[in-house]
Amino acid sequence: MVFSTQHSVGSCFTHKQVMLIVSHIYHKYQIIGVAFCVSAAMNILSIFSLILLSLYTLSLRVESSEISATSCNDDTKTNPTISRNIDSLLPKLVSGTIRHGFVAASHGQDGYKVYGVAQCRGDVNSSDCASCIKDAAKEIKPACPSQSDARIWYDYCFLRYSTGNFLGEVDTSGVYFYNVENVTEPGVFNKRLGSLMDEIRSEAVRPRSRGLGRGRRDLSDFVKLYALVQCMRDLSEMGCAQCLSIAVSNFPTFCGDKRGCRVLYSSCYVRYELYPFFFPLDSASSRFGEDDRVVAVRI
Repeated sequence: MVFSTQHSVGSCFTHKQVMLIVSHIYHKYQIIGVAFCVSAAMNILSIFSLILLSLYTLSLRVESSEISATSCNDDTKTNPTISRNIDSLLPKLVSGTIRHGFVAASHGQDGYKVYGVAQCRGDVNSSDCASCIKDAAKEIKPACPSQSDARIWYDYCFLRYSTGNFLGEVDTSGVYFYNVENVTEPGVFNKRLGSLMDEIRSEAVRPRSRGLGRGRRDLSDFVKLYALVQCMRDLSEMGCAQCLSIAVSNFPTFCGDKRGCRVLYSSCYVRYELYPFFFPLDSASSRFGEDDRVVAVRI
């Protein structure tokens, strides 16, 4: 299934909201009298940078609050007992994820048992993680009301449940999102992208990394490439490496020469962009002016 969507960072904020942000920053840094005029040019640049960073951080939160994708397995059906077990499982997934960033749990007996996992992206703070996983738990059943195998992706978190025990298995079903715009120098870009992906994939499979790898590469004096990978923490090191390898190997098919790409698998997440999107944010760069039109391909 193919569908398209468009994100516009500028449209996330009204004129009134922008002026409120400017006013807040102005009053925070205003100095009474003549002292305010000292190094005025540097203060103006600093304030402008703060405005951009504030807008950018808010735009990331707006993006992260939207459902990226859902998957409902129509070969599975729920019933009153399974539905009650799902209702009992979801609070366990929420509380466990808020405490630990990841949880695998189950609820029920015999053929009505439901297994679940939930995880936040490893670079996201606890507040954003809690908000994301609560939204996921709230929205997954309405999205898949009659299926016992359901998945929901947000940019900051992922949640899944099923009556089949899938824990520890590599599952590369999911969605690719790619930017409609191509890079201008694909040879240089793909070489840097491959090098960066190799580096952060190696980082992700280390036990202390908890499945997370992230980094950046300079493409020119003014353009940087940012990338992040994240494995579900129920995977083994080998399973994590396998999932990431499959995702990256499909770049030429789904994301060839594109300015940005996201892979949302059930077992891992891969993303690269020409603007900072992971934390801590790179304040030296910005996504403003980037064309964020994307196409989604379900696989």
